[in-house]
Amino acid sequence: MSDTNPTRSVVIEMKDERRAMHEGYVFLDEKCLLLAGEILRELERYGRLRRDFVALHDAALEALREAVLRHGLEGLQVYPPADLAQAQVHVRTRALMGVRLQEAELDARAAPVPVAVNRSPEGEACRRAFAAVLAAATTLAALSGNLERLSLEYRRSVRRARALQDVMLPELDRSIYDIENRLEELEQEDAIWMRRAAGEGEPAEAAGPPRGQARHLADEVKQPRP
Repeated sequence: MSDTNPTRSVVIEMKDERRAMHEGYVFLDEKCLLLAGEILRELERYGRLRRDFVALHDAALEALREAVLRHGLEGLQVYPPADLAQAQVHVRTRALMGVRLQEAELDARAAPVPVAVNRSPEGEACRRAFAAVLAAATTLAALSGNLERLSLEYRRSVRRARALQDVMLPELDRSIYDIENRLEELEQEDAIWMRRAAGEGEPAEAAGPPRGQARHLADEVKQPRP
């Protein structure tokens, strides 16, 4: 049973609060749907890019094997790698329901390529293969971060929506139901008192206010004025 004084103003305030909570629940529910849809799209793209990354990685390992066979391990260790001093990562950002999403792309085309002393097709292919792996890893890393942030926000929104639906809204409904029942009991007491007073012929003014009405007035006085 609620400890709130049973007054009509309290019921109106609680119903306004319930309406606001319900609107918040509807918003969170729609937010979860939007986030879930974006997660599915990002997962589809992630799977496609990951398959491309795995293919590039396997090709780079094959190129590395060919280069080792041509130059030997020590010779390949001194083979000049791609110069990434001027490489840049271009990042484009967007937002979805407050979640920051990114798209990243590695730009290493303008970087000068060092000239090898013992240059070979196998060594050049190995360098290009691992540069392609690095570029694909950059894009995949940004997409992986998007999925992490989307998943975190989705779980947080689901917890809030469930708290509103399963805890706060039912509790508020029970409080409103309890107060309305108590108000109905007070009104019934007033009606019974009026019928008794009318049957006994006693003026209502002389008998004082009904017990339910007196209790209701006392509760109204107890309410703090704004």
